Amino acid sequence: MRLTFVLIVWSLAIAPALASAAPAPKTPVFDVHAHLREGEASLKTYEAEVSGAKLELAGFAGMWFGGPHQALQGDPAAVRQANDAHLALAAKHPEMLPVATVHPYDGQAALDELARVASLGVKVLKLHPHTQKFDASDPRVLKLVRKAGEVDVVVLFDNANILPGDSERLFNLAVQAPKTRFIFAHIGGMNFRFWNMLALARTAKDFFADNIFFDISATAVLVADSPIEEEFVWTLRNVGIDQVLLGSDYPQLPLSRAVDALDRLDLSDEEKEKIRIGNARRLFGLR
Repeated sequence: MRLTFVLIVWSLAIAPALASAAPAPKTPVFDVHAHLREGEASLKTYEAEVSGAKLELAGFAGMWFGGPHQALQGDPAAVRQANDAHLALAAKHPEMLPVATVHPYDGQAALDELARVASLGVKVLKLHPHTQKFDASDPRVLKLVRKAGEVDVVVLFDNANILPGDSERLFNLAVQAPKTRFIFAHIGGMNFRFWNMLALARTAKDFFADNIFFDISATAVLVADSPIEEEFVWTLRNVGIDQVLLGSDYPQLPLSRAVDALDRLDLSDEEKEKIRIGNARRLFGLR
């Protein structure tokens, strides 16, 4: 009888502590960087992998080009056709946020296509200086991204720092187009240190519009549990946790690896929730 009483008292005392120690349920995740190179076949494979990893997917930004499929200069008709096919795929799959593209060097044709896809509900335009073979400092690029700001389209730029001066060019572009919101993918790759200067840019009156967001696809996978993880986390806080988004860079990397890398970074639960989904909801106006 006495033993039973002791066990009951112990369980009443310890149960609340155990409950409070249990990990909080994780929020759903929004993937801002998925390449659907083979259209619906890629989408189905992507979602099967996400389901197999037991992740709750709130949605994803899917782009049609990457790898062998590029939007190259001089064929705006082919770009328009690919954008239309992508929009049709998104209409069948409401969890997908369609990402369109153009080539900046196509001039007026690129501007017209940007305006057209924006009128059809596109919220994101992807540009890739390395694979599309253009210079981000070219005046035609500035004209295009300013147009994106006018039609309320976010510009997602590759920023893996493959090209010399990649981050510097993109920073100058964002400064010259203050009404346009940018996402710089991969946060500069192993040149992520450059972006700490945003903490100083914000102190210069009337200079920086705070219009830069980052996705941490691929780079977070590389730095989590590495000797430079502490510096990477410091960088995320300097650029602003509210400006950081989660991306997978599928199919090069699965979403499960991106989520695992984020989980292993020395960030608070609140910071991780913002990166997993909160910031994407705010940027794209998602529910």
